Amino acid sequence: MVENFSELPANKAVFAYFSMEVGIDAVMPTYCGGLGILAGDTLRAAADLGLPMVAVTLLHRKGYFRQYLDNHGNQIEMEARWFPEEVLELLPMRVLVNIAGRQVQVQAWRHFIQGEFGHTIPVYFLDTALPENNPWDQALTDCLYGGDTRYRLCQEAVLGFGGVAMLRMLGHHRVQAYHMNEGHSAFVTLALLEDQTLGRGLSSVTDSDMEAVRKRCVFTTHTPVAAGHDRFDYELIREVLGAERSEFLATTQCCSCSVLNMSHLALCFSRYINGVSMRHEEISRSIFPNHIVNAITNGVHAVTWVSPPFRRVYDHYIPEWRRDNQYLRYAIKIPLDEIRRAHGEAKREMLAEVNRRTGACLDPAVLTIGFARRAVQYKRADLLFSDVNELKRIAEQVGPLQVVYAGKAHPRDEASKAVIRRIFEVAAALGHSIPIVYLEEYDIDLAKYVCSGVDVWLNTPLRPLEASGTSGMKAALNGVPSFSVLDGWWVEGHIENVTGWSIGNGWQSEDSVHHEVTSLYDKLERVIIPMFYKHPDTFANVMRSAIALNGSYFNAQRMVAQYLQNVYLRAGKTNGHSVPSQKTAESAILRGL
Repeated sequence: MVENFSELPANKAVFAYFSMEVGIDAVMPTYCGGLGILAGDTLRAAADLGLPMVAVTLLHRKGYFRQYLDNHGNQIEMEARWFPEEVLELLPMRVLVNIAGRQVQVQAWRHFIQGEFGHTIPVYFLDTALPENNPWDQALTDCLYGGDTRYRLCQEAVLGFGGVAMLRMLGHHRVQAYHMNEGHSAFVTLALLEDQTLGRGLSSVTDSDMEAVRKRCVFTTHTPVAAGHDRFDYELIREVLGAERSEFLATTQCCSCSVLNMSHLALCFSRYINGVSMRHEEISRSIFPNHIVNAITNGVHAVTWVSPPFRRVYDHYIPEWRRDNQYLRYAIKIPLDEIRRAHGEAKREMLAEVNRRTGACLDPAVLTIGFARRAVQYKRADLLFSDVNELKRIAEQVGPLQVVYAGKAHPRDEASKAVIRRIFEVAAALGHSIPIVYLEEYDIDLAKYVCSGVDVWLNTPLRPLEASGTSGMKAALNGVPSFSVLDGWWVEGHIENVTGWSIGNGWQSEDSVHHEVTSLYDKLERVIIPMFYKHPDTFANVMRSAIALNGSYFNAQRMVAQYLQNVYLRAGKTNGHSVPSQKTAESAILRGL
């Protein structure tokens, strides 16, 4: 492996990864859902591969929120208070960010992500909670996705302008590629343009200046609908960023109808743009017809998400899997009894955790369906209960079922909160016929139990709103097959009756909700439940294939390797320094793997 990053010279060329949220550990509530978990998995895989990478995010002293659910499913939110000084290192450097004419001071906390082979990657958490700032500015980095549009705009200014300045202050002058994980960090491009003009001002920006910035910028979009991208009114932009920046933005394609679209800003100044699945690439090209959008399908960090029982199995039968996740293809040689035994252990551990949290005593012999992810309407968590009487009939006549749910709804998303209440109502109505539990405070630790412990992973998004999805990938690594609408990553991962099952006709067809529900119930009744109870070897074969075919590909190691080969190593010049050629840089990195 390459040498420890903390010991590398500060002027070494690096890849800088910017994300509004990063999920590293449950004790650090600096993430909301899939976007943050993906960021954490990306950095863990980069550390495993020994890449020269740094990451920038915000501290979020109050986190996203702590979720409590009453007996009726009403969500109650509490601050997710934590103490960064207990887990992070405060750095002495400070930078200034101009916000609404004020110089806001920003400090940074550092956390090292250590890879499987000793290499470390620093993550810098930007923080404005300094006594030199006024009270409003001190709270700027407190809440993830909190506050109004002004608060969000100011946060994104801290992330973009403050992040670029902080990397420079820390000595990372040779950044080969700036990777923006979603549009929240798009002000990185404006900060780089200001650096590029060397004090000449944005009014002097030339095509050559803009091209120099584009060569170093990478943009990953995760949002498959036009309305889902951050937008800010021009007058607010002018008030917060000042006249020079706002006037420059007005001359670009980023502002339309007096509104700044942050994704458009990132698109205009990025050399490489990608969606997070094959299907999402197609959708993004229709949303952004004037840009070339590629696809790098998401992946999850295998070592993090594989349960201890399966780690032991893989270590025994496939000892190379930690170094090279592609070796999980060889899971096809693992005896079925070993697959069942490892899953049975993971299932018992999950059910024990369910009991500890809720008092519910679920049966380890009963087919257990899992649905755990951010609670938002388009994911349709209650689609399973479209016809409660029909579902009850299937459970009584074909085989028993039990369901485990988890997920938070945004504090201001009343419609999604109503879906949680609906699940509680159904759970009460079904009683012991189909036991249903909804686990509160879904986080990294709970996800590890649920993704590995259920028997079938249910996913019912409204197409085409699932850009990728990663929860089913985590399940597949633990031999849990997906039963999903064909959207996002499942378009690529699905092989009927081999890696799992589809809901509906196919990803290229138009399905009505009625048809999807009919398909869901039909496959439960005719395929999945009978297979689970009457043909356990056939079911175990599907579990094993999910590992071999899905787990070996939909992992962050493959994803990061694609970013390295196709994006990072092809970046241009940095601050006047010639970056090593692709072949030279690639050889230097791969020698250390």
